[in-house]
Amino acid sequence: MSSSKIYTLSYLLCLCLLHTPALAVKRSYVVYLGEHSHDDSSLYSAELEQRVSDSHRMFLASSLGSKQKARDAIYHSYHNHINGFAAVLEEEEAAKIASHPNVLSVFLDQGRKTHTTDSWGFLMPNTKGVIRRDSLWRKANFSEDVIIANVDSGVWPDSKSFSDEGYGQIPAKWKGTCDRTKISCNKKLIGARYFSKGYEANGAKLDASMHSPVDHDGHGTHTLSTLGGNFVRGAKVFGFKAGTVKGGSPRARVASYKVCWPPVNNTGECFDSDILKAFDWAIHDRVDVLSLSLGGNPGPYFNDAVAIGAFHAVKNGIVVICSAGNDGPDKATVTNLAPWIITVGASTISRQFLSFVRLKNGKLIKGTSLSPPLPQKKFYPLISAADAKAAHASLNKAMICEAGTLDPKKVKGKIVVCLRGENARTGKSLNAHHAGAVGMILCNNKNTGNDTMADSHIIATSHLTYQDGQVLYAYLNSTRDPAGYITPPYSQLGKVRAPSMADFSSRGPNIITPDILKPDITAPGVNIIAAFSEGVLPNGGEEGDNRKTPFNILDGTSMSCPHVSGVVGLLKKLHPDWSAAAIKSAIITTARTRDNTRRPMVNGSGKEATPFDYGGGHIRPNRAMDPGLVYDLTVNDYLKFLCGMGYNNTVMKTFSSGEHICHHKHNLLNFNYPSITVGKLSAAGTTSVLRKLKNVGTPGTYTARVRQPRGVSISVSPSNLTFDKIGQEKSFELILKPKITKESNHSVFGELLWSDGKHFVRSPIVVSSIVA
Repeated sequence: MSSSKIYTLSYLLCLCLLHTPALAVKRSYVVYLGEHSHDDSSLYSAELEQRVSDSHRMFLASSLGSKQKARDAIYHSYHNHINGFAAVLEEEEAAKIASHPNVLSVFLDQGRKTHTTDSWGFLMPNTKGVIRRDSLWRKANFSEDVIIANVDSGVWPDSKSFSDEGYGQIPAKWKGTCDRTKISCNKKLIGARYFSKGYEANGAKLDASMHSPVDHDGHGTHTLSTLGGNFVRGAKVFGFKAGTVKGGSPRARVASYKVCWPPVNNTGECFDSDILKAFDWAIHDRVDVLSLSLGGNPGPYFNDAVAIGAFHAVKNGIVVICSAGNDGPDKATVTNLAPWIITVGASTISRQFLSFVRLKNGKLIKGTSLSPPLPQKKFYPLISAADAKAAHASLNKAMICEAGTLDPKKVKGKIVVCLRGENARTGKSLNAHHAGAVGMILCNNKNTGNDTMADSHIIATSHLTYQDGQVLYAYLNSTRDPAGYITPPYSQLGKVRAPSMADFSSRGPNIITPDILKPDITAPGVNIIAAFSEGVLPNGGEEGDNRKTPFNILDGTSMSCPHVSGVVGLLKKLHPDWSAAAIKSAIITTARTRDNTRRPMVNGSGKEATPFDYGGGHIRPNRAMDPGLVYDLTVNDYLKFLCGMGYNNTVMKTFSSGEHICHHKHNLLNFNYPSITVGKLSAAGTTSVLRKLKNVGTPGTYTARVRQPRGVSISVSPSNLTFDKIGQEKSFELILKPKITKESNHSVFGELLWSDGKHFVRSPIVVSSIVA
């Protein structure tokens, strides 16, 4: 039995022991059976779907004892490529099913969370607004007719970002559909589906009007337009001029698969069974790129719906990109860890939306905002939220300006100073507005560091770093009559160190497979302007804020993920013969680890960032189109990787339709990943790492250069590789030897660079611990 199956069965049996039969608890589970043998999506028919659904009911009936019980229990049946179903079961029933030899895994249908404009100008610089002829955009013809799909909260179809003006016929290979009774698709937005059965099976209620692919959150529209929206000139965010808003693959065809809904029971809003259904249909529909700005807690790969769906997608030639998560700066928080996924962290761009705080004592403090100006250009009284506390409120809640905690008699006509907490940033300014404040200054807590966001507040607001906030609080405590002014926001380009890592971006190491570096790459995820749904109030519908906007500014790895997806779309157009792994390698090995001042990238606290922060570095699209060499991988390589993880032949035959047998346990260190990570380096002797490079550029000789990690000696053999033609592959070996003999549990970093003088193929090296 595989390690994954043992984990699943043991977990379910433990749950059973916690409950007596009298308390028979029913919960929602996904039963994963591997891959269908009818793997050609052209075979789809209503008859086939019925046959597969019937087989799933018969299988479940053998455990439940009744076909009717099985019919009532199953709410999703996966019939295209992914084989399995989702059902409401008692824990004892789930444990019994998990022990069946044909079942790969049974796991709870858990909720995942979404991970929430000149970013493209920052990634692909232009000259005086004119896109250069040698840019990836022009070389790839703006991804014309590439099909990019988004698994998220749906789409606002009326956005100008999805207008089909000037578009030709939909590509003939498209097999998808649009729920035209609920939404209007066109030649740009070619598909829209929605999946909610998993969400509803977990106790949520949706009225009939919500059953549609229309976005009632804004997150899905924002991410979809970031990856594939049209050029839209003259865009505005609440009246603020945002310039030209565009997606990374602006001439691509886009499709939306809605799986995310309003949060339920504090468990998430995007449920595994719905996500898996979206993957199954996206593979059938023949998309080229799949983008998912969502995630949950990491787990074994066969218990992870995103990992399962992504594997089947990659096997069918689709590149899958996922967000890394917003739980930074803590270590080991990164999610979406499967090696066949491109996992994206978030970093900054050189565009700022500045709003200064001018104090009456003459000090000027830089802040960030995208909010309306103060009523008059004059000094207003300042008051800390702690001093403005209502008599009945708790001090802690008042300090972060929770609803109803501020005393209107103390706040009216003043600028209130709030601490950043877990409650919504725009909600704080709305609460201050309800209490009578004319403005708000938002100060970071110590643990939120230097990240500041240009939110669209309802009143004049400026967001300060922790250090600057301390300066402001010192002023408040130094005088009996504090006063200040908030300047109207304006946009500034190029005068800040960028990129730098966002504090919120989740960090490595990888807790499932320490020998695989995650995240893979970082991309813009702070102050990103893109299309928004006009079917939702941007600030969550708080009472008193009824504004709507066709464009909005958001932050998160949710925003960085579609930037990479847009680049992948361009690379798919330019290099249709490249595998998903080749595209990932090109992106990672051409990334940069320095900012626009040529200094090393930093994290939110100003310390030098590492590969655990950014993976290979900050994406450089124009370099990625001609990487010279790539570290390629096939589906068979991924199956060998799973063998190395301990999965047995029975599991592998089911997972891959009998295509692969684990002849022996493969060494994960030799998995041909573009980054090089050694989770445990032996203090005695040497450790060998094997890699293979494929030439995708001009013939030439590449020479290796190593930046040694501190305390580790690394040599490369051979140190020169000569390539005579495109597609030729050459292998090499890295020999790692520690310079110390005692145990060490800290991580050290270096890099391997192969260059022919024109191309620079850079791989990060991570050695996480040395063991005696």
